[in-house]
Amino acid sequence: MKKKETASTIILLSFLLSLQELLHFAFPLPPSHNNQDEEQSATLRPLEQNEEHVDEVHCSRERSRKAWNIIEEHLLPFMEIENYEVSTQCRLHPNNDLFRDQEQHKIHLDINHWQCGYCRKSFRAENFLDKHFDNRHSNLLNVSHGKCLADLCGALHCDLKMDIKSRKSKCKPAAAARNKHLCESLADSCFPINEGPSANRLHELFLHQFCGAHSCTGKQKPFSRGAARQPGIFYMASSILILMLLPIFYVIVYLHRRESRNGIEVLKRISKAGRKSKPL
Repeated sequence: MKKKETASTIILLSFLLSLQELLHFAFPLPPSHNNQDEEQSATLRPLEQNEEHVDEVHCSRERSRKAWNIIEEHLLPFMEIENYEVSTQCRLHPNNDLFRDQEQHKIHLDINHWQCGYCRKSFRAENFLDKHFDNRHSNLLNVSHGKCLADLCGALHCDLKMDIKSRKSKCKPAAAARNKHLCESLADSCFPINEGPSANRLHELFLHQFCGAHSCTGKQKPFSRGAARQPGIFYMASSILILMLLPIFYVIVYLHRRESRNGIEVLKRISKAGRKSKPL
């Protein structure tokens, strides 16, 4: 009798256990908040790790662009004349500009039409394209060497080009001395005197073009050796106007010559008719 009761109890327990497993499989319980938090943290962890690996850029894009414009306008034309190339150790070299590759991937199609050279996305203004580079293509910047061309703005007179009012600001001798020292170190490293006549001439030019004006005396102005000639708006407008008026001028000349020929032929006919009408 006892054996029958224990057997029935075992059968009942096994039936209840199997029923519980069946219900759990058919109606699974929702995951707890702790499990959800763990899954979310697991999915977000790779993104957070990627963000940690992206170095923060401490370099002004606008001032770097202005510094390169000054180099391109007031230095590169003289280097082309001398057929001289600076080494990569020179901080003025294009490879030492943090934003040079991104600036070269700007496509200016029209006045209000800029395009990204990486993904071909279009923008209405250059500043929107700059923000796009910062948000979408910052991983293409090589920030490991700290190459910031904006750090040379003091030596290259960027403030003078960016703001005309800065000319009236009071000169600080200590700042002028620091900028002059930086400027002279650029001349020595980029155009060593012992590398030949071209480097010697460019070294002297750099001192007169940039370094001599770093003084509170005001005797020498920056960019004293001039700049590359760039066509102005008036020149471009006049060229377009001449190209438009040139065909009209040729049409007028052609019509004038044709009328003059027709007039000459009419006079010849009249003269011939007059000769025939004379009495014998």
